[in-house]
Amino acid sequence: MITEKLKPQYNGWTALAFITLMVLLSVVGLIYSITWLKYGESGPLPLIFSILSLSFFLVLYGGLFTVEPNEAVVLLLFGKYQGTEKTTGFRWANPLYTKRKISLRMRNFDSDKLKVNDKNGNPIEISAVVVWRVDDSAQAVFQVDDFLEYVTVQSESAIRHIATSYPYDTGESDEMSLRASIQEVCHDLKVEIQERVDSAGVVVEEARINHLAYAQEIASAMLQRQQAEAIIAARQKIVEGAVGMVQMALEKLKQDSVLELDEERKANMVSNLMVVLCADKAATPVLNAGSLY
Repeated sequence: MITEKLKPQYNGWTALAFITLMVLLSVVGLIYSITWLKYGESGPLPLIFSILSLSFFLVLYGGLFTVEPNEAVVLLLFGKYQGTEKTTGFRWANPLYTKRKISLRMRNFDSDKLKVNDKNGNPIEISAVVVWRVDDSAQAVFQVDDFLEYVTVQSESAIRHIATSYPYDTGESDEMSLRASIQEVCHDLKVEIQERVDSAGVVVEEARINHLAYAQEIASAMLQRQQAEAIIAARQKIVEGAVGMVQMALEKLKQDSVLELDEERKANMVSNLMVVLCADKAATPVLNAGSLY
């Protein structure tokens, strides 16, 4: 695997001053060689040398380039990786180098809404935002054909896999779900994307789900299911509370010797209390004007 190696190049301003000076000297030499040749004071060799010298130094201008903040320049010589320049500013390198600039800035990838089945087989819609950056410029250039497309495809693949690994919702269960355990799911998503794009020299800074819903064809049915589960859960809490209150009332009556009840009347009292406590509407009391017996 080709990994990044830093190779600082020369200061561009120093190189520019030197090349310009040499170009001016070559021009002066060219003028003198033409004059000498015209008056027969010298042969054609000084003229040839001046032309070659001028051409050489003009070619050196092609080695000048700039490096912006959070940018890397990958240097190649006839297809062979030579190193990476990350020093910000005006730089100069061998004009025969092929220079490929790579941005090291943070990038956002907002996936499309993907339609997948969750762990329970229910069709859902999910999308995520992935924040990433290039960390190793050599791997980003040489290990994959197009690191932008690579990150896009691998991120969507990881989102699909995470969506199928968890149920959308689990109700009262302690099992992790996409809706109830969003922080844990986002962490797992970030780890999985990082594993997939690590070979491209990319670092995932953040991955978070920004859209999660049932697919349209089952959204209505799932809403009714959620409502039914909520009603059942509420009724369960009410019944548990009512049983505790009835038990407390019977124990209090017996403890304080307020009223002695036989089993039949005790069962009747329990029945009445449960109706009052568990009814979804307010109870209407009926006063007994006669004897208890």
